[in-house]
Amino acid sequence: MIPRILQPILKKLAGQYPVVTVTGPRQSGKTTLCRAVFPDYAYVNLEMPDLREFARTDPRGFLASHPKGLILDEVQRVPELSSYLQALVDQSREPGRFILTGSQQFEVMSTITQSLAGRTTLLKLLPLSMEELAQAKIETGIDQTLLTGFYPRIYDAGLDPTRTLGDYMETYVERDIRQLMAIKDLALFEKFVRLCAGRVGQLLNLQSLGNDTGVSHTTARSWLTLLEASYVVFLLQPWHVNISKRQVKTPKLYFYDVGLASYLLGAENELHINRHPLKGNLFENMVVVEALKYRFNRGKRSNLYFWRDVRGNEVDLLLAAGPDLFPVEIKAGATISGDYFKGLQTFAAKAPTPPTASALVYAGEENQRRSKVSVWPAQEVAAMMRSFKL
Repeated sequence: MIPRILQPILKKLAGQYPVVTVTGPRQSGKTTLCRAVFPDYAYVNLEMPDLREFARTDPRGFLASHPKGLILDEVQRVPELSSYLQALVDQSREPGRFILTGSQQFEVMSTITQSLAGRTTLLKLLPLSMEELAQAKIETGIDQTLLTGFYPRIYDAGLDPTRTLGDYMETYVERDIRQLMAIKDLALFEKFVRLCAGRVGQLLNLQSLGNDTGVSHTTARSWLTLLEASYVVFLLQPWHVNISKRQVKTPKLYFYDVGLASYLLGAENELHINRHPLKGNLFENMVVVEALKYRFNRGKRSNLYFWRDVRGNEVDLLLAAGPDLFPVEIKAGATISGDYFKGLQTFAAKAPTPPTASALVYAGEENQRRSKVSVWPAQEVAAMMRSFKL
């Protein structure tokens, strides 16, 4: 197991809350992490039909058979169990009593909100970060990283990323999607997912997505919600403070794992990545998610946005911390050009208060300090975030 940065946070919060809930994509390492942190806890996977039936038909008996220290995996499979957990927790507020995991964020959040509000803390675990790979002394080039992505099993077992991500996609469609919604034409849904990959790092246009897939705008919206619910894609929102009425207010589409996006685009080796017309978008996707992982791995919520106006001036990533703003430009080139700083300069001129600090993340290997802008290699996004004190 590659050590996870979230581990001490999980252990600390289990000493403060009776229930800790960890959500994230399938195969992001939730179960491995929880069992490593709590090796003496009983473990129950609610994907197992017999255990799920036991928990559903006799919840009191099920929980009584595990009176202390229980990891409940894929808790969204038996949502009614949360009401019984609430009763037990209210009887005894002993910290760290239950550790819950789930891979469908909206289902899990609904369960938590209804029954365990105020009794649990929420953590999110995404696939491995570059920071974690570096700590494990695993080094890969940019093109290889974009191809492979960050799912732990690929690194732990030395698996072929193309085959593994293909299997992941098939399993996801067959299992998660069928649980969340009855989709009659799975081939059409898979086409929709691939078209989403073709729009990675771009402004979301549901009408266009629906038209190109051959489904209605309403269907496209419901399918996108499915992808969000199961941690396949997420929408990066535009910065919401109004500095001009001529701002773009449409979110941008990203994948939680860049390797999955690359697979869906048909990339099978590094040469395909290097020559792909969307390589810059994939690189941007990777960097944005690295910033998101940095926040989640420290038990914090997302503070990520982007900024763009109708003239096309844009900052790829805007980090907001209270009144402080940290604009970040992302470029897939390995050689720095003066044009790389244009978006940062435009934003600084239009922002109501000057940015606290600005940064450029690129595919090169050297750190630089330009006038008012720090330059970071993609592998050092975590160091950049630390320098911003985020």
